[in-house]
Amino acid sequence: MLTVETILKVRLAAKRDGQSVREIAKKYRLARNTVRRYLRSGRVEPRYLRPQEVKPKLGPYVADLEQLLCDDGKLPVRERRSALLLFQELQRRGYLGAYDSVRRHVQDWKAEHRGSSDIFIPLRFAPGEAFQFDWGAETLILGGLTTKVSLAHVRLCHSRLPICIAYLRESLEMVMDAHAQAFSFYGGVCGRGIYDNMKTVVTKILQGKERVFHSRFLGMAAHYVFEPVACTPAAAWEKGQVESQVGLPRKRFFSVRRRFEDLRDLNEFLVSECLAWAKSQPHPEDQRRTIWEVYEQEELPRLIPMGAPFDGFVEREVRISTTSLVAFDRNHYSVDTATARRTAQVRAYANRVVVVSGGEVIGEHARQFGREKTIYDPWHYLPVLERKPGALRNGAPFQDWELPPPIQRMRRMLQERPGGDREFVQLLNAIKTHGAEPVARAAQDALAAGAVSFDVVFNLLSRQTEAPPPPSAEELPAHLALHQLPIADCGRYDQLLGGGGHAA
Repeated sequence: MLTVETILKVRLAAKRDGQSVREIAKKYRLARNTVRRYLRSGRVEPRYLRPQEVKPKLGPYVADLEQLLCDDGKLPVRERRSALLLFQELQRRGYLGAYDSVRRHVQDWKAEHRGSSDIFIPLRFAPGEAFQFDWGAETLILGGLTTKVSLAHVRLCHSRLPICIAYLRESLEMVMDAHAQAFSFYGGVCGRGIYDNMKTVVTKILQGKERVFHSRFLGMAAHYVFEPVACTPAAAWEKGQVESQVGLPRKRFFSVRRRFEDLRDLNEFLVSECLAWAKSQPHPEDQRRTIWEVYEQEELPRLIPMGAPFDGFVEREVRISTTSLVAFDRNHYSVDTATARRTAQVRAYANRVVVVSGGEVIGEHARQFGREKTIYDPWHYLPVLERKPGALRNGAPFQDWELPPPIQRMRRMLQERPGGDREFVQLLNAIKTHGAEPVARAAQDALAAGAVSFDVVFNLLSRQTEAPPPPSAEELPAHLALHQLPIADCGRYDQLLGGGGHAA
């Protein structure tokens, strides 16, 4: 095969050494016509052009393949078939050739029919003008288990400062919480937010840029005072900065499989890594400064003050069961037993669940993301326990009840004697009235004295809460001290009644 080095030797032998074409052809084992062609044309690189590519097996199916490509061109990008699917379609029609022939023809056809829509225009944003939002996914070890987490990516368009927040879902309440976390991290809000057409945010796509956004999402935008803008479908380049940011954690932060205790541990790691990257990465438009320096000097002063975080919850109406449980997201949460059989509203936040009925909070729990879990608060069932103290032994809400050690010990000792369950319920009521710490001290004193009884605990608790005695006369301030002691003389009172001198 002729190479650039061989052409160099041929030209040196002819131009510099004056050798003939015959000598050069014999020396380098080339055809004389080849030597003449490269000496006359002045080419310095070998080129092999096939006048017409031979496609013995694909040839009869080229028309079918190009028709399939034309049909796909009328569909959205996500619905178009890949070269492999087109190859399989041709096989069903009788094609017996190789996949690589189909792939090359598809690639050449797309290059020939590529329009101006595949050419992008660089975008530039003013400081504080806009931010971009998108979701990504990573797999890591969370709490000892291999878990796929969703990363909310937010990026300031001018300074390119990124922030990533990890969640276990991509629901609307997570989107609202991610905005609150990001704006708190940035120290302010941009005037515009750029999104793709997420189903949790965009409820309807209209003509052009018109969108119908979720009412709660619009409420959040009104609270922070920014304008949400959705991209054109299948036009990811309109938010290309955050699209490229999605690959940042995978390449830099999670190049090795990392372990984290929980989401809080993971998010602390993400914030520190984003800051470290921004403080070391040169700005793409100003290589003399880092991304962090551009953010501090140009973008931070132009951000809108954040104010109070938005109350980012999603509300759903539920029915409270006879066991004082409400179902939400395939899990069950306990509420106050006084509201059983009623309807209530579940307010789902990113990390907690609040149940409201009649404008009052009747239950609040940390949010669970598994399935078929039941989360109890034993204090919700205390009013029923007063009527049914026997449920204390086998009641599901009381099985893993974490109480102070002295109270746990007293519970075990009281359950060994008749009527002990009712006494322990009285002890629990005292905790609601006086607090866990004073009752635990009283229970410890009762155990030390060998008197395991609620009456003894209540007596000791009353002593703890007795008002302190008044200070003695010696401890009074000087201006309150008594300098003239009163004299007890009943005759003065008789004289007063008789109209004496004191009466006047």
